[in-house]
Amino acid sequence: MDLKTGLQYWAPAIAVSLTTFMVTINASLMNVAIPTMVDEFDTTVTVIQGAVSLYSLAIAALVLPAGTLPSRHSIRRVLAVALTVYAGGTVVASISWNTTILYIGWSLIQGSAAAVIFPLTFTVLRISYEDDERAKAFGLLAGVGGIGSTLGPIIGGALTTYASWRWGFAIQLIGVGFILFFIQYVSPNPLSETCSSLDKGGTALSIVGATSLVTGFLLSGKYGWLIEQRPFFIGEMQFNPFGTSPAIWFLWVGLLTFAAFVQYERRMEHAGKSPLVPLHVLTNRPFLAGVLTYNIRSIVSAGFFFIFPIYLQAVLGYTAFETGLALLPYSLASILFASFTPNWRKYISPKTLIQIGIVCMGLGLVLLYEQTGPGQTISKMVIPVTLYGVGVGLILGQITNMTMSAVPTAHSAEASGVLNVSYSIGFSLGTAVVGSYFLGHFYGGVVDRVLRAEHVTVSVERRNDLVIALEDAVETATEATQQDFLNQLTPIQHQLLESIFEAAMFDAQRAALLLLVLFVLLLLIASTFLPRQIPEEDE
Repeated sequence: MDLKTGLQYWAPAIAVSLTTFMVTINASLMNVAIPTMVDEFDTTVTVIQGAVSLYSLAIAALVLPAGTLPSRHSIRRVLAVALTVYAGGTVVASISWNTTILYIGWSLIQGSAAAVIFPLTFTVLRISYEDDERAKAFGLLAGVGGIGSTLGPIIGGALTTYASWRWGFAIQLIGVGFILFFIQYVSPNPLSETCSSLDKGGTALSIVGATSLVTGFLLSGKYGWLIEQRPFFIGEMQFNPFGTSPAIWFLWVGLLTFAAFVQYERRMEHAGKSPLVPLHVLTNRPFLAGVLTYNIRSIVSAGFFFIFPIYLQAVLGYTAFETGLALLPYSLASILFASFTPNWRKYISPKTLIQIGIVCMGLGLVLLYEQTGPGQTISKMVIPVTLYGVGVGLILGQITNMTMSAVPTAHSAEASGVLNVSYSIGFSLGTAVVGSYFLGHFYGGVVDRVLRAEHVTVSVERRNDLVIALEDAVETATEATQQDFLNQLTPIQHQLLESIFEAAMFDAQRAALLLLVLFVLLLLIASTFLPRQIPEEDE
C-alpha cells in the first residue's frame, strides 16, 4: 500500500480526531449524569455543576501556555504524556467516592490534560499535511467533534440509566489505548530547533485573564451582568460592591489583564526574548479574522446546544436517546460537509463557502422558530436541523485550515493556543448569554401568566423578585423538576400550571432562536473580514 494513502499517513489525523471525539464525549457524559450523581453523592445540582464549571476553567486557563509546549518539546511525547495524565484523571473520576475526589479527577486532572490536548490537535494536522489533504484532515476533525457532541448524551444516558455513570469514564481508557497506538506516527520533533524558556509573566497574565473572563461569563447567568440579581458569597463574605453583580468585576479584570498581556508580550519581543505568543501572531489580520469568526461560531453553537436539548426534553418530553435522534441529521450533515467540501475551494472561494454555511445556519434556525409549538415532531425537524448541520459543516470545513494556514508553521502551536482560548471564551459566552436569556424568558413567562390568571398586578421590581424566587425554587427547567413541583398541587392547579409551563417554554424557545439568528447575522458580518483564499504558506 502506498504510504501516502495508507494507514500510517493518516494515522496523525485519526489520532487527533479520536482524541477530540473522546474529550467531547467526556463533557457530554457529565451533563447527562448530573441528576444521578446528585443522588449518589447526596449533594446538590450546584455542587455537581461546579465540577463542570471548574473543568471549563481549567481548560480556558491553561490552553494558551499549554499550546506552546510543542515549540519546546517533542510533539509526540507531549501528546502521549497528556493522554496518560488524562487517563489517570479518568481513573480517579471513575472511582471517586465523594465530590472532592470527583473535582480532583475530572475537573483538575482531566481538565488540565484536555488543555494540552486541544491545541495539539490543530498543531499536529498543521505539520502533518499540506494543501487539500490538510483541509480534509481539519474537516474530519470538525465532523468527528460534532458527532461526539451528539452521541455524548445518548451514550451517557444509556450508561447512566442501565449501568453507571462511572462506566462513562472507564470506557475512555479503551479510547486512550487506541489513540496511543496511532500517535507513534506523529512527528517526534519539536516545532522549533532552539529550546526557548517559558514566558512566565505572559503565562501568569494569560491564566488570570482567561480564568477571569470565563468566570465572569459563568456567573452572569445566575447573578446578572451588571446589577446583582441575588447575593454572591465567597465563603461567608458577600461580594456585591455597590449593588453590582460579581460578573462585571471578573469581566473587567479579564479584559484589563488581556490588555496588559498584549503590552507585556510586545515588551518581551522588543527586548529580544521569547514571548508566550509572538507579536506577529497577535497582529496577523487574516489569522485574527479567522479567530473572530471561529469565536462567534462557537457562541452560536454553545447557545444552540444549551437551549435545544432542554426544549426537547422539558416540553416535548424526549428522552436523552430521542434527543440524540433528533440531532442525528445535524451530526450526519456536519461531518459530511466538513469532511468532503474542503476540496470545493478549487472552484469556490473558501470565504464564499463559509458565508454560504452561515446563511444555511440562519435558515435552519428560522425554520425551527417557525415550527416551534405543540405539533413539532422529529420528522418535521429533519430539514431545519439538517440545514443547520450543513452550515456548520461548510464553516468548519474551511475556517480552521484558513486560520491556521495564516501563521508560519514554526508558530502554529502558539496560534493553536490562541484559537482554542477563543473557542473556550466563545463557548462560555454563548452558554451564559443565550442560556440566561432563554431561562429568563421561561421563568418570566411563568410568573407573568400566573399573575394574569390570578388577575394580580405587581411592580416591575416585585415581578423580577418573583422570577428569581421561582428560578431558585425550581433550579433547572427540566421535565423532572417541573413534575416534582406540579405533583404538590391540586388537580386544577396542576392542569393550569402545566399549560403555563408549556406555553412559557415555547415562548422562551422562540425568543432564544431569534437571539441566535442575530448572532448568525453578526457572524456573517465578521466573515466579511476573511481573506478570499487560503493565505500563502509562510514557513
